[in-house]
Amino acid sequence: MLFPTPLIGGTLVKRYKRFLTDVVLDDGTETTAHCANSGSMLSVNTPGSRVWLSKSDNPKRKLAYTWEIIQIGEAMVGVNTGTPNAVVAEAIAEGKVPELVGYPSVRREVKYGKNSRIDVLLEDPEGGKPLCYVEVKNVTMKRDPEWTAPVEFPDGVTSRGAKHLVELADMVAEGHRAVMVYLVQRTDGGSVTMARDIDPAYADGLNEALEKGVEVICLGCAVDPAKGVWVDRPLSLAL
Repeated sequence: MLFPTPLIGGTLVKRYKRFLTDVVLDDGTETTAHCANSGSMLSVNTPGSRVWLSKSDNPKRKLAYTWEIIQIGEAMVGVNTGTPNAVVAEAIAEGKVPELVGYPSVRREVKYGKNSRIDVLLEDPEGGKPLCYVEVKNVTMKRDPEWTAPVEFPDGVTSRGAKHLVELADMVAEGHRAVMVYLVQRTDGGSVTMARDIDPAYADGLNEALEKGVEVICLGCAVDPAKGVWVDRPLSLAL
């Protein structure tokens, strides 16, 4: 996924009220940007860090800027949770996810389950393949600074995430495929693991979902402030 316009660099002052971020731009201007991330952002919200913002020309927007990327050490990290679905759908359509090739139809935000929407629905209406329900989770938390250390999910208790695991398992029970994709939107990290100390119920829920036939795919990203965010490598799941 390429950025439609060049990002604007700055320095993070603070993130607060979940969706607000104060940033000093490179030209010295201080601005408040939208933070499109409802999680705790543990390990990726350190004041003084180098950040990059996108700017919208929509005059109806209350905040023109959106926080897109932060630099943590030598790693680039994408913090906008609106990005992963587009990145994964693009990677699937381009054949970059071997486990999910062969589906001519790639649709996003399709209703399913109990008042839910699946992030990506893959269909092969003429090939006879079962429907493939793909849920995407943005993974950014990394508490071990070692470059190849695991990236962890979730960064806070997520009852909604646990609900998604149950609904994916329900799809398997109905004869479909169901896949959980953990998209590591950062340039470091050698694997994905569950932050059991933060949300043991989610970790248990993933184990149960795996036992019921839900598949897991972990993908790493290139995160480039000058270009965009795209899938560039497979990662392992470390339970």
